[in-house]
Amino acid sequence: MCYLMLMETAAASDPFVASLPVFAKFESVADIDNYRPLPDGWALATADIVGSTKAIEAGRYKTVNMAGASVISALLNALGRQDLPFVFGGDGALVAFPGSALEITRNALAAVQRWVAEELGLTLRAAIVPIKDIRAQGLDVRVARFQASEAVFYAMFAGGGGSWAEAEMKAGRYRIDPAPAGARPDLTGLSCRWNPIEARHGEIVSIIAIPGVSRDLRGFQFLASDIIALAGRQERDGHPVPVNGPGYSLLPAGLDIEARATAPPGRRWLSKLWIVFLMTLTAVADRYGWTIGSFDPKIYKRDVASNSDFRKFDDGLKMTIDVDADVLQQIENRLKQAEEAGICNYGLHRQKSALMTCLVASPLQRDHVHFIDGAAGGYAMAAASLKAKVPV
Repeated sequence: MCYLMLMETAAASDPFVASLPVFAKFESVADIDNYRPLPDGWALATADIVGSTKAIEAGRYKTVNMAGASVISALLNALGRQDLPFVFGGDGALVAFPGSALEITRNALAAVQRWVAEELGLTLRAAIVPIKDIRAQGLDVRVARFQASEAVFYAMFAGGGGSWAEAEMKAGRYRIDPAPAGARPDLTGLSCRWNPIEARHGEIVSIIAIPGVSRDLRGFQFLASDIIALAGRQERDGHPVPVNGPGYSLLPAGLDIEARATAPPGRRWLSKLWIVFLMTLTAVADRYGWTIGSFDPKIYKRDVASNSDFRKFDDGLKMTIDVDADVLQQIENRLKQAEEAGICNYGLHRQKSALMTCLVASPLQRDHVHFIDGAAGGYAMAAASLKAKVPV
């Protein structure tokens, strides 16, 4: 299953992106009138971790998340674009791009595959699927924009094309091979410096729901609206990140991975020292209400909360939410009812905390993006539960 997302700066650099409809209420994700088809000449770059479930069971949640986010970081940096549609799916990612960038995208995908293998000890498979091939199957990739905060929009996708592209990749078609040994992508901005985010209301729950065998899209639209409304009974719609942002970690769990992403082997200790210094300085400034030049830690943390990606729609509904037992029971009951009626298939995974992985071009800009996943497998485990019911 694919989950696409778009980060857009205040001034979009692509006419297609700039022309996309914008909606401010998440409930509008199920309205197909909000979506527009990707241009014919575009393609989808998709990637995921082979054997991610076993890696997660071995406790490598953070490594799997960083590998998935590295795909987005590598492609956006290589293309010099921050406005392209992309998705973070926990153990993988997908990016939509214009056909004119095919060669650059292929090289960046190959490089990030090599980096994941050599530095993280995981296998990343990747593919590039043209939109024209998706439409030849009677499917489409349609995009809309949800305004999550003042500075960040998320893209919502419909049409079934992203899911088909991922299935083709897993079947070994449209494959991109890894670059030669030693190749490195540009992963500038990729980081993870926050503490795990503990549940405040009950549990952190990762949910994936896709249309069922009945292909009743109207019924699925009503289901999505109902699930969103039930989550809305919780504080801030079940947002797992506190309104004032997560807690700082002076020795981040992802410190070694970030150093591997941004520095050559002989200089990684310097990178680690610099990260620890920055985190200590920022934590002290935050505690005492100081600013560091034009950087205000309290504003930054609030922006982190506002910009965090905790719910989206792409051929289905995906959410990682903090809910109490009563709300969770109502959500599960509604999902089970819909599944029995053939309206949906769903996967759900519970955990005590959430993890955050970040793309921050500059802490002085407000359009930084933060990916949310469950801290004990999240979307990957929810997808495994879903796959046990129906091939995804």
